[in-house]
Amino acid sequence: MTLDAPSTLPAVNRSIVRCTRCPRLRAYCRRVARDKKPEFRDWQYWGKPVPGFGDPEARLLVVGLAPAAHGANRTGRMFTGDSSGNWLYEALYHHGFASQPQSTSRDDGLTLHDCYITAAARCAPPGNKPSRVELDRCRPFLAAELRLLPRVRVVVTLGRIAHDAFLKAAGWWERLPLRARPPFAHGAATTLPDGVVVIASYHPSRQNTNTGRLTPAMWDQVFRTARRLLG
Repeated sequence: MTLDAPSTLPAVNRSIVRCTRCPRLRAYCRRVARDKKPEFRDWQYWGKPVPGFGDPEARLLVVGLAPAAHGANRTGRMFTGDSSGNWLYEALYHHGFASQPQSTSRDDGLTLHDCYITAAARCAPPGNKPSRVELDRCRPFLAAELRLLPRVRVVVTLGRIAHDAFLKAAGWWERLPLRARPPFAHGAATTLPDGVVVIASYHPSRQNTNTGRLTPAMWDQVFRTARRLLG
């Protein structure tokens, strides 16, 4: 898939919302939006690809995996409406990147400062597992965002899929030999040849936070490092 070189982030976001490249994912998002969870039966689900969100002058970029079926697929904002988002926005608020510690809906008044949030895939995938082909189809959106976020100096990648997606979208996957690619290991900070620092982190999914694989202290240290690097 190629994009017609959108010149603004709003243009990229419009392209994301209109995308129909992955029929399996689009059908799943619509089905979830129709059937809903009982606790969200009064919600009008978003049910479409989810655009990025944040400050167009951001120096911090956060790359996640994909919208959650009853999180961003419901609310229409990345990392909004699920436990992963609770972890993320609380950390962003604590370290001065968000105006409030919770993100509940697109109209809750939250703003991001010096931070932009995006993902490897824009549609909620069954089992939280987009296919390789689906990730490839979605990658041009991330590449377009990177072109339009020229001030980014620190990238936090949440999970290995997001980590690899960023490296591919930024061109480093092909340009760097395997041994020189930033490794995926929680807390590892690697400086790329252009000076951008990539900080790898476990994803704040329930699978990681409920089992202790990712602790609050480990999570806080990721954003503490990002803040220190940005000053």
